[in-house]
Amino acid sequence: MDMLTCELPGIPKIASGKVREIFDVGENLLLVATDRISAFDCILPNPIPDKGKVLTQISSFWFQKLDFVPNHFLTSSVQSYPESLHPYVEILSGRSMLIKKAVPLPVECIARGYLAGSAWAEYQASGTVCGQRLPQGLHRSDRLSTALFTPTTKATAGHDTNMSWKECRALLGEDIAQQVRDWTIELYEYGRAYAATRGILVADTKFEFGLIDDQLLLVDECLTPDSSRFWPAGSYHPDSSPPSFDKQFVRDYLENIPWNKMPPAPSLPETIVAKTSEKYREAYTLLTGSKV
Repeated sequence: MDMLTCELPGIPKIASGKVREIFDVGENLLLVATDRISAFDCILPNPIPDKGKVLTQISSFWFQKLDFVPNHFLTSSVQSYPESLHPYVEILSGRSMLIKKAVPLPVECIARGYLAGSAWAEYQASGTVCGQRLPQGLHRSDRLSTALFTPTTKATAGHDTNMSWKECRALLGEDIAQQVRDWTIELYEYGRAYAATRGILVADTKFEFGLIDDQLLLVDECLTPDSSRFWPAGSYHPDSSPPSFDKQFVRDYLENIPWNKMPPAPSLPETIVAKTSEKYREAYTLLTGSKV
């Protein structure tokens, strides 16, 4: 069952993002991943079959594997959900998780292990990535000698913007900023080492953190194709743009049609929808050995 939106009568929805819906279930929250897809900050009208299930199940997999850092995950087993959610088991199965209530930090924590995307564009222009000076002579998609921590703002609309380490510390405080930087790199290094054994290179990824009282913990999603740049290891070559396990097919299609990248977004052809869905499912199967 494809899902563009999720309504659970009697269960208060407290937030709706580009992909996820958040419901208040008393002591905890319910996070539901829809099949929505966004590109260029616009939500497209087509659902991508199984996308929400892939995102939820990959995050669930990583939250349990990366348990050396506290996180907000409680369970994705619908049988363990509160009784008020039992009428919605069919809707929620595979695409939802019960999580702890945390207050998100106003920073997105990005780890970069390869010179790709906006990092490559900045390096070409100035020899830096988010203001950090890199050696001369690097090529597109080169692996960096040391993974970089590159925090950004968390924009409620439009694009996030890069922030310096000094700005990050000023916003979060010295102790929390240091902890999220350390955890971001630690999580990334562990995650990319595991993914490499499964044939996936994690070029970069985004983590988010939150607080419950004074406890810092990992929140939101974790090492998914939406929050990361996944490359098939067998197709990787430096000085190239490797194919990725994400919505690149969607971006490529939209770049080549007459659209001003403003709402409303155009519908996608079925071939693009099917190929995108296939890449999400392939990433899940490679990482976990299971199928959605």
